[in-house]
Amino acid sequence: MPASSGSDIVQMILHSGPMVRLVLFLLLGFSITSWAIIFSKYRFMRRAWKESAYFLDLFWDGRGLTDAFAVSKRLRYCPVARVFRVAYVELKKVNSPRPSTADDEKTEGIALHQDKVALDNIKRALRRAVNTELTGLNKAIPFLATTGNTTPFIGLFGTVWGIMNAFRGIGLRGSANLAVVAPGISEALIATAAGLAAAIPAVVAYNYFANKVSVLESEMHSFCADFLNLIERELMTRKGG
Repeated sequence: MPASSGSDIVQMILHSGPMVRLVLFLLLGFSITSWAIIFSKYRFMRRAWKESAYFLDLFWDGRGLTDAFAVSKRLRYCPVARVFRVAYVELKKVNSPRPSTADDEKTEGIALHQDKVALDNIKRALRRAVNTELTGLNKAIPFLATTGNTTPFIGLFGTVWGIMNAFRGIGLRGSANLAVVAPGISEALIATAAGLAAAIPAVVAYNYFANKVSVLESEMHSFCADFLNLIERELMTRKGG
């Protein structure tokens, strides 16, 4: 029975009109692309999630920034690690040798100005890094939203077109019994079913990935705030020393 039903569906698709077949082909393209995005994005998000958790544990374990930087270069999927690398490079500039003068008060004023400028540079670098990572994390996800929003209407268009042709056939034959109407309408309704089949997984996946990106974004912002506090304490300690 299931095999017969599947064969009937294939036959209806093959015997459908050119416009309905075009709609089905378009929906198939949306569906294949969506599933490709879902599989690749799921694998990427899973790796990013695991590597971010690993890096944060290592960073706050107190092994030092140099060790954390070395480890971060091996974490290809971790957005937090990439944000840290950007901040670390800016921090190395902060720790570069300072100009010295005979006037201690003037030297301290220059150092204070340099620290303020360096801290501002680190903040800007972190903002750019976070925005870059968010752009990468959100890549291709909007296509899932587009698929979820548009494919039901594309399928509905195919259905309406098919029903129009079915009623046109009724008018030409001059007969309106069920045997005449049912095949054309059933062929047309396949387009609506195909549209929903493409839309439902895309909507579910979009909501799932949007939630994952939101959590990773929160982690990046929290890390940036904590890292800036760490740098400020380091600068204050150096000035106090």
